[in-house]
Amino acid sequence: MGGSYDYEVDIDVRLRDIDFMGHVNNATYATYLEQAREAYFRNVLGVSLADVDTVLASLEIDYLRPIEADSAVIVGLTVRELGDSSLPIAYEILADGERAATARTVQVVVDRETGSSRSIPDEWRARIGETES
Repeated sequence: MGGSYDYEVDIDVRLRDIDFMGHVNNATYATYLEQAREAYFRNVLGVSLADVDTVLASLEIDYLRPIEADSAVIVGLTVRELGDSSLPIAYEILADGERAATARTVQVVVDRETGSSRSIPDEWRARIGETES
């Protein structure tokens, strides 16, 4: 990949992802990030996003070029500079080997009962540390 990303996911472009201009709709990029984030949580942290108490607190996408319907898409991601309760994630979306977008999200661990943030589990910190370059 073009950046220093610790984890990569192949993404299938679906017919429903394509807009009237014939390329992947801009809103679908966020779905691709979510797919990569779910795979990261499952394969690196050993948990499913559906089973953990986290919320998406921030999402930024910089669009660089369109993704065509027949493109081979890869999303690379890395977690940098963990906070007490926050997991900032940097992404790069490649289409046919060329950068199509970069993005950033912040996932926050929360207490389901109170809705307030809580510390990232130590096991996650250890697993994230193992994937850092």
